[in-house]
Formats: sequence, structure tokens, C-alpha cells
Amino acid sequence: MKIHIQGGTLIDPVAGTEQQQDVFIAAGKIVALGAAPAGFLAARIIDARGLSIAPGLVDLSARLREPGYEHKATLESEMAAALAGGVTSLVCPPDTDPVLDEPGLVEMLKFRARNLNQAHVYPLGALTVGLKGQTITEMVELTEAGCMGFSQADVPVLDTQVLMRALQYASTYGYTVWLRPQDAYLARGGVAASGALASRLGLSGVPVSAETIALNTIFELVRVTGARVHLSHVSSAAGVVLMRAAKAEGLPVSCDVTVNHIHLIDVDIGYFDAQFRLDPPLRGQRDREAIRAGLADGTIDAICSDHTPVDDDEKLLPFDEATPGATGLELLLSLTVKWADEAGVPLAQALKRVSAAAADVLKLPAGRIACGAVADLCLFKRDAHWRVEPRALRSQGRNTPFLGYELPARVSMTIVSGHVAFEQRLEAPLEQH
Repeated sequence: MKIHIQGGTLIDPVAGTEQQQDVFIAAGKIVALGAAPAGFLAARIIDARGLSIAPGLVDLSARLREPGYEHKATLESEMAAALAGGVTSLVCPPDTDPVLDEPGLVEMLKFRARNLNQAHVYPLGALTVGLKGQTITEMVELTEAGCMGFSQADVPVLDTQVLMRALQYASTYGYTVWLRPQDAYLARGGVAASGALASRLGLSGVPVSAETIALNTIFELVRVTGARVHLSHVSSAAGVVLMRAAKAEGLPVSCDVTVNHIHLIDVDIGYFDAQFRLDPPLRGQRDREAIRAGLADGTIDAICSDHTPVDDDEKLLPFDEATPGATGLELLLSLTVKWADEAGVPLAQALKRVSAAAADVLKLPAGRIACGAVADLCLFKRDAHWRVEPRALRSQGRNTPFLGYELPARVSMTIVSGHVAFEQRLEAPLEQH
């Protein structure tokens, strides 16, 4: 279908610009910006006056809960949540049931996602069989089945020799390994960030050293193997310092932070509110400010939602027994805009962390608005605020620490590969015929 989007403000995260410009789409791609190409006759005209037009968001961590955890969420519900949040590409970790350690399982997930004809799904294959940290998976076969990289999700590899061999294997073929920088022994049993708050509440803590020791180990293995590594969910100021030094050294590493850690700190736990039970745990204000600075200067490559649907019953347990995790797909855009507003960061620069820069981690030409690019777009009204309530969320998991918040930026339309996959009317009609 040929589509003409007219009158909107085009946000280009790569160029760092915002300007009013029309977009012309045909055969699933952007064929022109500004003026219509010769002979272009739109089958649909979308009136985007008052709206921002951005690349579809690229989320580097979203658990879809299939296969194995359909009681928590389904592919249909979470893909609907992604589109409602303007997310057109997402990465799913391999900690499903069964684990994504065989090509057939990856192909099945890709087939299911493709048949829904919604957001693009990019699975990560398990780094070790069953995520047990003992036997390396057949990375070549998993890549051929559609894996974009290899991960242990939140399960550590205890044997450093196994990890080194996995990195050597990945380096041979140019694959990216995704690792959570957290020492399993130092973090064992911890449910909150170590410090005065955890001590006062009587909660077992996870020290910053659990992250920094893991980072130093990983960086040393990268130096030895030359493997490309993506560090997931950096959470501390000390971790950001180490990442900055590693990049200055020229190591082939990248990293992301969760959108929760950009806004929240440990004191937000209050009186044992299990909605704030997250992994990694929320840290102090100094850590949050270091994360924001790292995002602004490019030390941190991307922001992810760390979308993890959790049953309501699992959040009604005492804090230290509650299941960690929160819904995030529908909040990623709004919380990124909120950070941009609070930190005085230009919107185009902020959105780069959830579009082009995130796509670069995947080595994909996504998250961009350019002639010839796939037409994955998010249209939103920046000054339209909405309240985060369970009934406002399409995800089956409706637990989030941001319940009750008034957030900016409401998605009005999400376009995937040139077709309108989601739309909702805000204040004025969006469409002409």
C-alpha cells in the first residue's frame, strides 16, 4: 500500500534533527521525504499534524514468555503491547521453557511471530545448553535458524573456562555474546542494592562489586579472545566508569541500561513495595545520575524496557519472595521522553538510544528514517499525557513500578514494514481518504 504521512514533525535520531516533513511509503519502504516522487498516488493519506514521526523503537530486552510461560503472557498479548508502545523490533532472551538452545525452537518462535505480522522479533540463542553453563550450544545452527546473538539471560556461567571457550567460538564466526555483568556468588540471595536502605529494611543486598568484578572478568576475556560482547543492564556508577574505559581502550563492547534504572533509585522501594523488585536491583541516586550521564555521552549505547511480564500473585508476596520483573514495552517511549525532558537532552538524541543506536548493537539497518529504509515508524503526540494504570496496558503482565504515574508521549500509530499495525485516535482525526 502507498501511504502519504503529511504535516508531521519528522525526528531523525541519526542526523539529530526535528523538522516538519512529509513521508511517502510504498512496497513497505520509505520512498521519499519532503516531496512526493513522480507518479506517486497514495492509497491512504495520514494527517500527522501535531504529531511527531520517529523511527519504530528497537527494544533490546523483551520477554515474550513463549514458549513455556503462556500463563504469564502470550505472543499475541506482548506483540500487541509492543505496537501500542511504538516498538517495531524487539530482542527476546533465551530463558523460555524449553530454552532456546535448538534450531527447531528458534524457527518455531520466528514462524509464530511472522504469522502475527506485527513487530519484528529477533531471538537470542542460548550460549550454553539448557543455560546450565556447561556445554556450548551449536551457534552456527542457531544463527542459521534466526538467532541474532547468544546469551545466558540472567543465568551466569560459573566456569570461566567455559565462558572463554564460548567467546572464542563466537569470535571465530563474528557472533555477538550478550552477558549480564553480575558475579553469581556475590549476588547470591540478594534482592536489593547493598547499602543503608537494604540494611534498614533487613533485605539481603547485592553489592556494586558483583557488577564490577564481572565486568573486569569479561573485559579481560574480550582482550584474550577478541569476541564482541554486549553487556546487558549495567546498573552502577562504577560499572559506567569501567564501560567508558573499555570503550576508550577500543574493546569491541557495547551496553544497555533498563528504562527503570534511568528514573528510579533504591529509596523508591518504600515500605517493601514488590513492584520495585527488579533484577538488577535499583541503586542509589549517584548511580542513576551516572547512568544518565553515560547515556548522554554515548558510553551507554541503548535503553531497553527489560519487559518481563509477572503474574499479579507473584507480586503480592513479601518483597524478598516476590518475582523480579516489570512490564515495560508500553512505557519505553514515554519514559525515554520523560528522561529527555528532565535532563535537557534533545529529543532526537534521546530517541537514538531506543532506535538507531540499539539497532547498531544488532548490526541491523533499523531505527532510521531514510529513503530506501524499511518503513518502521512510530507516530506519537509528545504533549499528550497518559496515566499508567493496569487497564491502560495491553500486556498480560500489568505490574510496573510506574503505576499511577502521568507520563508524556502517547502513541497514535505504529507502522511496521509499510502497514499500519496499530492506531488509536487521540484528540483529532488522524486519517483522510
